[in-house]
Amino acid sequence: MRTLKRISFDPRVMGGKPCIRGMRVTVGMIVGMIASGHSREEILEFYPYLERQDIDESLEYAAWRVEEVDAPLVQTYQ
Repeated sequence: MRTLKRISFDPRVMGGKPCIRGMRVTVGMIVGMIASGHSREEILEFYPYLERQDIDESLEYAAWRVEEVDAPLVQTYQ
């Protein structure tokens, strides 16, 4: 995963969810809008303070997260 320039993580903003440039717009919201059939152009009309690169990086981040593997920690008892 390359360095993220537009995705921020701040526990004070949206509970630490990945957001666009510190705004209260989450990656999940962008991905959800794309998944429900909205085009990039529609999203940019709905949220004029967003930029096309914000949408692109949101999708790139979401794709990377899907491929990430969460391995459970195994606790051994003595």
